[in-house]
Amino acid sequence: MLEKDRIAYFYDGDVGNVYFGPNHPMKPHRLCMTHHLVLSYELHNKMEIYRPHKAYPTELAQFHSADYVEFLHRITPDTQHLYENELRRYNLGEDCPVFDNLFEFCQIYAGGTLDAARRLNHKTCDIAINWAGGLHHAKKCEASGFCYINDLVLGILELLKYHARVLYIDIDVHHGDGVEEAFYFTDRVMTVSFHKYGDFFFPGTGDIKDIGEREGKYYAINIPLKDGIDDSSFTRLFKTIIAKVVETYLPGAIVLQCGADSLARDRLGCFNLSIEGHAECVKFVKKFNIPLLVTGGGGYTKENVARCWAVETGVLLDTELPNEIPDNEYIKYFAPDYTLKVSNLNMVHQVSSLLLLSMV
Repeated sequence: MLEKDRIAYFYDGDVGNVYFGPNHPMKPHRLCMTHHLVLSYELHNKMEIYRPHKAYPTELAQFHSADYVEFLHRITPDTQHLYENELRRYNLGEDCPVFDNLFEFCQIYAGGTLDAARRLNHKTCDIAINWAGGLHHAKKCEASGFCYINDLVLGILELLKYHARVLYIDIDVHHGDGVEEAFYFTDRVMTVSFHKYGDFFFPGTGDIKDIGEREGKYYAINIPLKDGIDDSSFTRLFKTIIAKVVETYLPGAIVLQCGADSLARDRLGCFNLSIEGHAECVKFVKKFNIPLLVTGGGGYTKENVARCWAVETGVLLDTELPNEIPDNEYIKYFAPDYTLKVSNLNMVHQVSSLLLLSMV
């Protein structure tokens, strides 16, 4: 009998209480909803639950510029009118608003990913989960795409202290541009991003021809996709590519960003994945038995985000969850069916012919 994986799960209730503002699609409340599903299915009994430390400014400055970190620390909604030039310089505004407790929010989600990486490094767990993390667009000196601090880059830098090679996999509907950019010139991190590309879709990067440069040439892999890709096409591509990558690259650790905006019916997404299809990717990566750090990411239809990440917590615990959602504090959000499974939207399915050619 194989020993069961030891799972560490990071959560701080305060992370779900921040508010990006009216009409902003990012709703951190989805993290509270996810956590309460995890509790209602009693998954917490099968994991070690930790409240992450709040990352210190010096930790955030391992990747980000010290002046940017200091500005995030200092700025508040009441004082932002005094800093118009800095707001422009650091790309703070409509997509990345200044809100109450912004810096603490960053400290919590980044602290979770750092703690997750350290537990993996010290071999006190096999899999570490931080659904609050995965904010893959943030750059060294600026915010981008609802992301302020790039916890993924910080977590990977931590893993590189103990591992010669780290594999980063991103299944968010948006290209993992911030992570790719951070490691574009090194062979110690391979980045693999599956994302919508074209039609001016954010962030506009992630062409199949972008493969890394200098020592990093051939260590960035982009899988650009069209609207409406479904479970069978996505998982076939995912398994084919990731199996070959793991076999060839032999990573010491894997970071998997599970953005849930690649699900059908997402408010900002355009793919046609079911929760089962999305979770199949998580299940596939788990089977390699390589130290694994799992994060959240995008996801803007919050009841489906919570469903997805609860199911994927179950997958990581080898636990199939009953379809009927148990009573919990947020049960009303799962009306009218109160079930985990959600039927697909029947969108038109177009896969990039470029991509299919690249697999031949």
